Amino acid sequence: MTEPAAASARQMSALDVKVNEAFPGLAVRKDLVARVRGNAVVPGYVLEFLLAQYCATDDDATIEVGIESVRKVLAEHYVHRGQAELVKSTIRDRGRYRIIDKVEVVLDERRDIHTAAFANLGLKGVPIDDHTVKLHPKLLTGGVWCMADIEYSAGEAHDDRWIIAGVKPIQLGQFDFDGYLAGRRQFSTDEWIDLLIQSIGFAPEMLSQRAKLLQIVRLVPFVERNYNLVELGPKGTGKSHIYSEFSPHGMLISGGEVTAPKLFVNNTNDRIGLVGYWHVVAFDEFAGQKRVDKNLVDIMKNYMANKTFSRGVKTMGAEASMVFIGNTARPVPTMLAHSDLFEVLPDSYHDSAYLDRLHHYLPGWEVDTIRSELFTDGYGFVVDYLAEALAHMRNQDFSDAYSRCFALSEDISTRDRDGVRKTFSGLMKLIHPTGEASEAEIEEILRFAVEGRKRVKDQILRIDKTMDPVRFGYTDNAGTWHDVATQEELDYPHLYNRGSGAGDGEDAVPGGSENTSDAGAFVQKAEEATLTKDELFTGVRDVPENAIGYSFGSLLMPYLLGAKRIEITDPYIRAPHQLRNLFDLLTEIIGAKPVDTVLEIHLITSEETSRPDWTENQLTGLHDIQVSALEAGVDFTCEFDSTKHDREISTDTGWRILLGRGLDVFQPFTSSSRYDLRLRLQDRRRTKACTITYLRA
Repeated sequence: MTEPAAASARQMSALDVKVNEAFPGLAVRKDLVARVRGNAVVPGYVLEFLLAQYCATDDDATIEVGIESVRKVLAEHYVHRGQAELVKSTIRDRGRYRIIDKVEVVLDERRDIHTAAFANLGLKGVPIDDHTVKLHPKLLTGGVWCMADIEYSAGEAHDDRWIIAGVKPIQLGQFDFDGYLAGRRQFSTDEWIDLLIQSIGFAPEMLSQRAKLLQIVRLVPFVERNYNLVELGPKGTGKSHIYSEFSPHGMLISGGEVTAPKLFVNNTNDRIGLVGYWHVVAFDEFAGQKRVDKNLVDIMKNYMANKTFSRGVKTMGAEASMVFIGNTARPVPTMLAHSDLFEVLPDSYHDSAYLDRLHHYLPGWEVDTIRSELFTDGYGFVVDYLAEALAHMRNQDFSDAYSRCFALSEDISTRDRDGVRKTFSGLMKLIHPTGEASEAEIEEILRFAVEGRKRVKDQILRIDKTMDPVRFGYTDNAGTWHDVATQEELDYPHLYNRGSGAGDGEDAVPGGSENTSDAGAFVQKAEEATLTKDELFTGVRDVPENAIGYSFGSLLMPYLLGAKRIEITDPYIRAPHQLRNLFDLLTEIIGAKPVDTVLEIHLITSEETSRPDWTENQLTGLHDIQVSALEAGVDFTCEFDSTKHDREISTDTGWRILLGRGLDVFQPFTSSSRYDLRLRLQDRRRTKACTITYLRA
């Protein structure tokens, strides 16, 4: 088997099979884009448009033929700048030739005609008929990738040697929304979320539920009109990818390149700017701007609040959403301790009036740095098809779909409420486009929407002391109040409320309410290890989802000190990260025991039988742990018992610890760096939601 064929001969997952059955011809293997891209500098949606013509199938042989066809199309028709003159000569020799290039159109006022410019071919001033421009107005606003038939008029010198015989923008021709909804009904919510993640290009099994929502919220500007999103975070997390590669309806521009005429309207020629033609305008490197046009900021504030801008004495409206993305310079706790989470913004934007117009703050520091293992080789929507689905749903409104189950706090302002409602509406359209969702599913989306707006408002309180703090949360139909806290508020409660006005001082709690959120309520300090048996906590401790600050050292070690025999029952010590968890616990125990004592640790688990290689990995891992532990005075033994289902730790000192998830407390992670702190410090890893119960004999 050849190497390319081997790459295609992969085992399809149940989700891959289902998406090909529900959306035949509209799904494509996401790893194929990298295989066909070569040195063609084109957006991913252009490549997927071509792949959809040849490779939208689950048949490996057809895929291989299709890949070669796409490569041939790119080789023959994509214009490389360095080969522009060769392509021009080819057009002249053949009289007519098809090219793939980015085409931008302007109005030549002197000649009173529209003319086109080809980015890579280098041609400018080529006449293009008005009908084509009217059909595709985005040609006038930054350009569109197209397949164009170019003709050459030979003979005596004249002005228009180059003739555009046809232009076809690379985008979907027709879209069946009823078919999209019918397909959605064939998937569970978790399956649909995973399909969206695979459509973006990531492997859903590598992401937690929260990490998936963080990726999906990046799509809200495409599905929600006049949505204002900000994402600040470390470099390399893929902040700009969605807006440059994902959709033909989005425009990514450098933050320093934008001007009021380019963005809104040119008063000289009355030409509408980008907001009049694009669904999403994203500002890259927004945090790095040095010089800012104050007039632009004022116009932007008005547009973000009222969806309008002025053209002379006239007021114009537009529907473009705005996305502001930039890189943070310092870690989150440092920003919270010394300034605010908007500290990297230019002074003109580091202003409460501007910030209050943002609907959601996406915490980019929670998004994993892009690594090869995060990419999927599974099937996802052809992005152009999904882009059209999102564009279609901009006409819908799910902003009050939560009201049958929940009511927002009366304390929040109109802008707070608008921010929550627009984010909620966008996520509903993306995840539940049919409008059918359970109460628990609605609550999950509502909490996420409230958190994103709360992150904005809490930082504004640090900047503008005249604004009053508010209580973010919601009430269910039973009248029970539910506080909402941001993740960094739970991670760093002692820093989060510093200087915010939302409960400064020693008695401040997350959310500024009397009762803290469940998340983080039972974080224990390392000094618990010095407590006596009678002083240790007994009862139930809830570990929240996606939290940091937890470790075996704080959760388990205080109860294991002094034991001479420990028995661990966990039927799921099989996968590499589960073996790593076991080894981490043994490392903690070895570090705490006297060097001159021998400790017995017995593991009861079940044998991995799914695949022979997985069985071998499990047995090898347990053997290596046994050998390593013995060198440190720990007699580690193991037995397989498939009848055991409970997960617990018991000691000969009388403690019994019931583990809701066993030792699988932390989310699995991969890292390309040997110096990733999570490899050494458990409290830097994100947790899985679980319950631990401490019982004493």
